[in-house]
Amino acid sequence: MNMHTWLGSVLLALAAMPAAAHDFWLQPSQYRVAPQATVPLTLQVGHGPYRQRSPIAARRITRFQAIDPGGAAIDLHARLHVGAADADADLQLATPGTHLLVLETDNRAMTSLPAIRFNDYLRAEGLTPALAERERTRRMDRDGAERYGRHAKALMQVGPPGTDTAIATRPLGLTLEIVPERNPYALPHSDELPIHVLYLGQPLPGALVKLTRLEHDESPVETHRTDAAGRAVFSVPAHGSWLLNVIWTRPLPPGDDMDFETSFSSLAFGYP
Repeated sequence: MNMHTWLGSVLLALAAMPAAAHDFWLQPSQYRVAPQATVPLTLQVGHGPYRQRSPIAARRITRFQAIDPGGAAIDLHARLHVGAADADADLQLATPGTHLLVLETDNRAMTSLPAIRFNDYLRAEGLTPALAERERTRRMDRDGAERYGRHAKALMQVGPPGTDTAIATRPLGLTLEIVPERNPYALPHSDELPIHVLYLGQPLPGALVKLTRLEHDESPVETHRTDAAGRAVFSVPAHGSWLLNVIWTRPLPPGDDMDFETSFSSLAFGYP
């Protein structure tokens, strides 16, 4: 079995476990819209046959905003209706240009897995700090527990695409964040999309970043580890819906009721 096949099978197995379908993203009904159009949006989790609307409680959502092309932040909490029949939120974006949606949760979600499954999850997601800590403390045969929070961004284009890059490439200060180095909607389009990953505001080397086409999301189409400067480059053609996601963790001190604190981050965008 090659590495890509192994990774896909492990991720599917993890997604089948309750509370282990960690990939989480904002899914608007379309990414390119007319000014003032009402756009339904769902909160998605998992992949392949295990993909579903997220069951997250609205009280856990600490930030839900749209950043307009001029940099103004618009609070969208009033547009949330999590768990409604058709969508979890709706929004209207007035200003032509690229808008950046952001949603964050608290870090109070918790999960615990048997040792073998926890170790497989750490390997599949490239969580080397946790593996190193479990090996150092000789706990590879112990169950693993973490608490986690989620940080999701989505890029939407209002009106025709242009050459603006400021909002798409702007870090928002999230605990863990994927920041494209160019606007994927900017013209002329280039399939090459360089990104960098920030953790606690600093470039994050060695993080495993996955690119998934959401129309065929059983497994990623590309995976790269960030280099020493926290950068990676993906090939993204100008059709379909796309998700970039990354996970990182840190060991918690002895005496904490959890072993690790983990952050899940995503960036979604798409083309007609």
